[in-house]
Parts: sequence; C-alpha cells; structure tokens
Amino acid sequence: MKKILINMRYSKWLVISAFITIPLLLLFTFTYLPFGEMVSYSFYKMKYIGERTFVGLKNYKDLFTRDDIFNSLKISLYYMAGSVVQLVFALLLATLLSFKTKLGNLFKGILFFPFLINGIAIGFIFKFFFTHGFVLDTVLGWIGFPLESLPYWLKTQGLNNVSLVGTSIWRYLGQNMVLFIGAIMSVDAELYEAAELDGASKVQQFFHIILPSIKTIVTLNIILSITGSLSAFEPPFVITKGANGTGTFFIIMDQVAHTSQKVGLASAMAVFLLLIIFIVTIIQKLVLKYAFRNADTGNGKGDII
Repeated sequence: MKKILINMRYSKWLVISAFITIPLLLLFTFTYLPFGEMVSYSFYKMKYIGERTFVGLKNYKDLFTRDDIFNSLKISLYYMAGSVVQLVFALLLATLLSFKTKLGNLFKGILFFPFLINGIAIGFIFKFFFTHGFVLDTVLGWIGFPLESLPYWLKTQGLNNVSLVGTSIWRYLGQNMVLFIGAIMSVDAELYEAAELDGASKVQQFFHIILPSIKTIVTLNIILSITGSLSAFEPPFVITKGANGTGTFFIIMDQVAHTSQKVGLASAMAVFLLLIIFIVTIIQKLVLKYAFRNADTGNGKGDII
C-alpha cells in the first residue's frame, strides 16, 4: 500500500512538471528562439544559403537611407488615418445598434460579415471593384459620371492608397463595432435611467456614461487598429503588388527578403517595426491615460484587459 502511495505521489509531480515544462519549452522553441535568431540575423549581410558577413548596424542605417523602405513608412500614415476613421464609425454604429433598433441584428451581421472573409479573397474582390471600367466605375456611371472623367483608382498616386485604405476599413469596421457593442452592453442600465431623470441628452450620456465606461476597450481597439495599420499586407499585395507607390512596409520587407534575398536587412526591418509598434503602444497608453484621467467609473465595467 505504501509503495502505491509513493508511486501516485511521483506520478502527480511528474504530471505537474510536464504541464509546466512542455508549454514553456514549446513557447521558447517556436517563439523566443526564432525571434532571437532574427535579431542576430539583422547584424549580418546574408542570404538564405551561403556565408554570413557581420556588418554591425549597417542594416539599420539602410532603413533610413533606402527610399523604398522610408517611403513605405510614410504610406503607413494613410492606414493610420484610416484606422482613426474606422474607429469613429465603429463606435458610432455600436452606440446606435446597442439600443433598440429595428433590424439591429441584421445590420450587425452585415457589418461583421466582411471580417470573416479571407484577406486574399478581399484583395481579389476589390481588385476588380477598383479596376478602371469595372464595378465602381459602372456604379458611378449609373449616377451620371462619364467613364472618361473618372480617375484610375489604383494607378493615380495618392488616390490609390486611399482606395486601399478603404478596403481595410470595410474589412475591420465590423470587428471593432462588435467589440464596442460588447463593452457598451455591459454598462449598467440604471446609469442611463438616472441620467434621463436628470435631463441628460443622448449626446451627454455618450460622453459622460458610455465613453468613460468603455475606455479600456477603446484603448484596445486603438492599439489593434494602429498596429494593424503598420503591418498592412494582404489587400495591397493582391491588388497592386506594391506598384505605383502602394508598397507598405510588409510588402517591401517581403521583396527585400524573398526577391533580393537580403535576409539581414529584412530582419532589421522586422525588428525596427516591432520597436515602432512598441513605442506607439506606449504613447497610446500614456495619451489615453491622460485623456481618461477623470473617467474612472469605479465599477470596472467595460474593462477586459
């Protein structure tokens, strides 16, 4: 009997050790080890095969001297501006659909549906949508715009990036909206009743009840949208392949890594992008902490992180 109890005790510690060490080992092997290797690659001039030459910080200096890489960072500003528009519309729609609205569930489903579509498929959809003489131009022709007066949506510099940002907004608007709706639905209904008794308008209720109560989900959505805008890839890659000044940072990184086979430079770009996202996230946290400094509701509603 004593031997059985000793074996059970050893078996228990063996299972506990396995549940602790195996996930940590997998996390280290498939996450931190590849990341560490990528950081080390960024200090070398190298291809996928062949010899490596240590070049120190030269790859990082090239990030600021190569026009294609530096311009791709400027293009990210289009996507950042688009993410702001996307969040504003998502919050507006979420506020409207959180209360009793006719066909509200239908509108929620319609708006969320694009998020379920694969990014490559969205790229093909909008490639034909924006191609000159196709869907968008046909619709504008019905309204009265002659085809000859319409621009080339994917060739005109500046306008093509706006068109591509529009596809991003179309895809992620529903996701942001659903997150906002979940947070708004968690706000205590008694707060609205008390505000109405005090004569508060709907706008006042939004700014003094809803917005402070969902401040954490607002922060989360902003972080997700901004980081997503810095790593835009699928739609611009499928629609334009980065031509005519539409190459985002990820597209240029893909060309550097796979077309030019400059693995060291591509690794430096990846590390640099991670640092940018890290810095932007810290700035967002500080700015939003200051903006909502007087918005503590004290009940923790809307806090999911």
